[in-house]
Amino acid sequence: MNDLPLKERMKIPRQSMPQQEPEIRNHNFKEVNQGLTEELARLEADRCLQCKDQPCSSGCPVQVHIRDFIAAIADGDYYKAVSIYKTDNVLPAICGRVCPQEEQCEGKCVLGKKGRPVAIGNLVRFVTDYEREHHITHPVEKAAPTGKKVAIVGSGPSGLACAGDLIRRGHQVTVFESLQDFGGVLVYGIPEFRLPKSIVNEEVQALEKLGVEFKRDYVVGATETIDELMQDGYRAVFLGVGAGLPHFLRIPGENLIGVYSSNEFLTRVNLMKAYRFPEYYTPVVNCKDKVVVVFGGGNTAMDSVRTTLRLGAKEASIIYRRSEAELPARKEEFEHAKEEGVKFVFLSNPLEFTGTPDGWLKSVKLQDMQLGEPDESGRRKPVPIPGSEHVKDIDVAIIAIGNASNPLIQQTTPDLHFNKWGNILVDEETMATNKPGVFAGGDIVTGGATVILAMGAGRKAAAAIHQFLSK
Repeated sequence: MNDLPLKERMKIPRQSMPQQEPEIRNHNFKEVNQGLTEELARLEADRCLQCKDQPCSSGCPVQVHIRDFIAAIADGDYYKAVSIYKTDNVLPAICGRVCPQEEQCEGKCVLGKKGRPVAIGNLVRFVTDYEREHHITHPVEKAAPTGKKVAIVGSGPSGLACAGDLIRRGHQVTVFESLQDFGGVLVYGIPEFRLPKSIVNEEVQALEKLGVEFKRDYVVGATETIDELMQDGYRAVFLGVGAGLPHFLRIPGENLIGVYSSNEFLTRVNLMKAYRFPEYYTPVVNCKDKVVVVFGGGNTAMDSVRTTLRLGAKEASIIYRRSEAELPARKEEFEHAKEEGVKFVFLSNPLEFTGTPDGWLKSVKLQDMQLGEPDESGRRKPVPIPGSEHVKDIDVAIIAIGNASNPLIQQTTPDLHFNKWGNILVDEETMATNKPGVFAGGDIVTGGATVILAMGAGRKAAAAIHQFLSK
């Protein structure tokens, strides 16, 4: 471990991640962040104070031993670093790219109290990139086969995390996915320039090598119900189906051609490769030289608007009804969007879309807002300003204001308990539902949240499922 005195380590500045230049990257789908060099990674690792109580680990939903894996990087032992990290996280290359570390592990870093925290996410990405580029393989210990079958419904982050833990405990695990590619929101919801699909595929293949079986185009609730799965010999079922039913603005004109939900838009571009049209015949409304507006302020809104720039939009804007201070997107995504030329219009709310006689989107009527008292979320509630209505001519609109749960599971499993928003009710300690043998986690329980929180739920459920099966 680095023997620099503590005061010297605290003087080392945080190392910046090399990136594509904004005027170049906003025209391609290659990764924006280019990864740390070995020299930068070891220098960044030297900043770690190696705190005894490891506050960074307490901020991680899957409790990675962050101090130890950073110490291994500082020593130049990248094999050991990856081994430590993978003990608790089966999707390290993904988390190094898309987790909101600033709110979790880095948010607890002691260095962040008076300066900038250790760049934990960048270090995770470094060691996983190193592992892949040098074709390093890690032996994984597996318990003896138990002969007990578990069904994982959904191949998103919660399902993959649950599957990884259960297969290592010796159980027979099958993952059922409704789409043709595995990864859930990781493949259909996050653009290539933030998370390459090849990275997700490699993580899935690693689980396959451990013995996890994957079945695509399998809609649980339609192809087979939960009860039928259990009749087929699955002793436990984990529901990690996400929350993929988009919310809409519920204003006139949402049925016009050129108005998308972010779900449909990103799925067409990411999963169905519309950005390579006509090589892949999956069209979206032409964004080239068009005026595009995205409604919403979260990470999905940022992904959508940055994607339209790469599809050739001449003007791409975010319209958000609150102020910049309430913007829920990650700071990095917001900064990247601004650098790439995205315009931000705050304190503005859509009232209606208008179209041409043949049904194409033409404009949106907007109203200025001001912030009032905090609402139930704790954020100040936007209040309309009378007489501030105005019209903006636009060609494409994308609605990215959140998602609800698909009602299929609820409709086909009437004895499963849900709340009024369609989220499955679970025991927060075990992720067990009211239905014996059925567990759930991720966005279907919490509503839209982060990849790492979904993984934490999957791991928690895996421990409870193992205990359930052991009895």
